[in-house]
Amino acid sequence: MTAATIAGMGRWRLFVILAGLYLAQSIPTYLIAAAVPPIMREAGVSRSMIGLISVLMLPLVLKFLWAPQVDRLRPIARAHRAGWVLITQCGIVAAIASLALIEPSDAAAFLAIGFVMALFLSTQDIATDGYATRSLARRDRPIGNAIQGGAVAFGVVVGGTLSLIVYKHFGWQPMVLVIAAVSLVPLAAAFAMREGEDGPAPGATVRPRPSLRAFLARPEARSVLAIALVYRASEGFVKAMEGPYMVDRGVPLDVIGYLSGGSAATAGLVGSGLAAVLLLKMGQGRVLGLLGALRTVCFALFALHAFDVVTGYWPLFGAAAFQTLIRYMEIVALYSLFMAVASSDQPGTDFTVLACAQLIVYLVGSSLAGVLADWLGYGVLFALATAISAVAVIVAMPLVARARAVSREPSAPPGSELLETR
Repeated sequence: MTAATIAGMGRWRLFVILAGLYLAQSIPTYLIAAAVPPIMREAGVSRSMIGLISVLMLPLVLKFLWAPQVDRLRPIARAHRAGWVLITQCGIVAAIASLALIEPSDAAAFLAIGFVMALFLSTQDIATDGYATRSLARRDRPIGNAIQGGAVAFGVVVGGTLSLIVYKHFGWQPMVLVIAAVSLVPLAAAFAMREGEDGPAPGATVRPRPSLRAFLARPEARSVLAIALVYRASEGFVKAMEGPYMVDRGVPLDVIGYLSGGSAATAGLVGSGLAAVLLLKMGQGRVLGLLGALRTVCFALFALHAFDVVTGYWPLFGAAAFQTLIRYMEIVALYSLFMAVASSDQPGTDFTVLACAQLIVYLVGSSLAGVLADWLGYGVLFALATAISAVAVIVAMPLVARARAVSREPSAPPGSELLETR
């Protein structure tokens, strides 16, 4: 067997491991986000209490605060990030199984267990992203992030759809135990992880202490942080009001459900793979520019529909489905960019800071969307989102070029080579 063949086997082995690791996160995430809310509502829980499930997002937004500790500490002697994955996945499975001890109408108990689960999930995400960042070769980053998108789509099917089907036919406790058992399977990926030593970078004698300050000290990291804060600033405005707008336009709820579920699953698989191909052929800068332009067109179509310039359901359905596809493709492109700029000394910290930044901006837009829609109307809201989207692309492109230029300077840290555009 040749060295190239062995290297190729190792590459595919890494892809399989990453699929398992990201699936481990996506199944419980969509159990909480997609399956539990309608089950609780059927059990008579108030909409206000169900709305508090959004509090479980806090650990995912704030995980950058303890990311340096995950990069720094080795919980098991011979397993750094694999150790974190093993501990947190066992905690996640235990938390899911413990839901069988409560009723779906007990919202307070669910929120307490769910918050513990969210802490485990967010910590595991830091370790998994750090492992992916350190392990993936530059040419494989788009593929690695496409695998993540596919795992998310599969998580929607298992954690969301399968959970509801089992619940409908067998009830709450069997559903919870089935998902807990399924969540044991990705543990195999943790045992299969292979990690090198976290030694100092080439040319250094001591490995720097992972910290947020070390991230902010790097010019190219600051440029990509600015991209993370700008690029998706418009999306929350549209996504949060997409469903309510369709309801107000008379679209039946079951149609909205089929559209959102079907487009999410399809976009997760197709969009992630398509984004990987485009990244390999065009590079991050051009792909982000293209996707930003297409997103702006989708938002403009929403605005035109709200102003009755464009009428009928099919243009609206097409814009919604295509925007979902673009969003999955954006995530693959952005995450490949985040991996490219992450330092080998603290990959989990650097990636997490950037991922949290774009998520915070998205959530801020989502929080303001309802207020703006009530105040200004859907048409003005979607038009505003269209303008912000266009400006974001214009602002982000020079930042990509600046990060690319800085990363090629001799002083740039190892692991920060990025953004080859052809």
